[in-house]
Amino acid sequence: MAPMGPGRGTTAPEPHASRGAADFTLQIAPMMVELAPQVVISTIGYNNRTPGPLLRVKDGQHVSVDVLNETDVPEYVHWHGLFVPPEVDGVEEEGTPPVPPHGWRRYQFVARPAGSRWYHSHTSAMLDLHRGTYTGQFGFFMVDSADDPGHYDQEVFLALREWEYFLSTVDPDEMAADPNDPMPEKPAKPDLRPNGLEVSAPLFSINDKMLGAGDPLRVQAGQRVLMRLLNASASQIHRVALPGHKFQVIALDGNPVPTPQPVDVIEIAPGERVDAIVEMNNPGVWILGEIRDIARQSGLGLVVEYANQQQRARWAPPPKWRWDYTIFGTNAQHPAPDETIDMVFEKVPGGPSGINHWLVNGKEYPHEREFLLRQGRRHRVVFHNRSDDSHPLHFHRHMFELVELNGKPTAGIMKDTVIVPAYGRATVDLVADHPGLTLFHCHIQHHMDFGFMALFRYA
Repeated sequence: MAPMGPGRGTTAPEPHASRGAADFTLQIAPMMVELAPQVVISTIGYNNRTPGPLLRVKDGQHVSVDVLNETDVPEYVHWHGLFVPPEVDGVEEEGTPPVPPHGWRRYQFVARPAGSRWYHSHTSAMLDLHRGTYTGQFGFFMVDSADDPGHYDQEVFLALREWEYFLSTVDPDEMAADPNDPMPEKPAKPDLRPNGLEVSAPLFSINDKMLGAGDPLRVQAGQRVLMRLLNASASQIHRVALPGHKFQVIALDGNPVPTPQPVDVIEIAPGERVDAIVEMNNPGVWILGEIRDIARQSGLGLVVEYANQQQRARWAPPPKWRWDYTIFGTNAQHPAPDETIDMVFEKVPGGPSGINHWLVNGKEYPHEREFLLRQGRRHRVVFHNRSDDSHPLHFHRHMFELVELNGKPTAGIMKDTVIVPAYGRATVDLVADHPGLTLFHCHIQHHMDFGFMALFRYA
């Protein structure tokens, strides 16, 4: 399937024709995925494919999606990055009804805002590494804007994934910290307790194919290719490069950035999306892939092949790089917030079951009526990461503006998921404009399952 091009969903039968046909139908069911010849795994997916069908709609369009659940457990489909009411957000904690086992449910909502969104399972997995985002239940949801300039020749949708998860004492995700990195939240006295179990994986892919197993991305010299990247993994931050080329980043989490910039490496965490234009100006056969050798050699890559080129695919490490959200913003001043909310994140190494547990302001989920939003007000939320892990933090049903990262100010960058580095701090402004229960969590599945969640309520 790699790479995906534009699509219009599926035409699976409507469960109850009397209600009228839905715009899309998703069937949740067990399936097999051939990642490479003789590498076949079992998972659960949508419509017998992973990623699921590309659901493409117009900004402001009324959308109906029928979800058929052919498994033995309840399921939820979360519409990540969309402004939808809690009852259709696909989240148990917000009160969304489940899709019952061997039953169905219709989700109906207005598709907004425009941009690269996605959908995925939002069930709790705990120690069952065959549920939730550990499965193949994910897909792209593209909301097209009426004023999209469309200055590109080819559009591709690329989901970064790992497969066959297992528990391990090794955290495969963290790269060695730069000694020059600011760590404003690092405690004076280190935590000497041994680390608990993390979730790792041996196999990787872009969409449903390991490097070299699927069709290449075929391009021509002079083309502008729009790459819509999604990290659909359950546990790992990825860093990808395309040797001999730069990514002109134009949008983060589907939202246009104020200052598009060329970069050699894109860092993208679970839940995040990055849209980038690549000028195809270096003919050859190249590998678009994860910069960590072990992940790329285990499948996280895609061959990019120029027309009339027959050579072997090449990889070269990128030049020295640093991922920095703030370069895509401006130096504009922010309006003064109406109130400030501090959130402190800490790890409890090797808690019950040997799994690391996570605390938000000294407690695991739930946080009953602890975090309140007031409609129409601007809330400044300060994330204090007092752990040695980086965390992709996600607010449901809302968007926020990045104010500063480790003391470096910025403005105009709108996101729904942001990486807070190890021992780092990020500040965001969130305007409370979508009333109802709002889930906040780390988008790494085992962090979320073991305490790293909070439920915001409107006062």
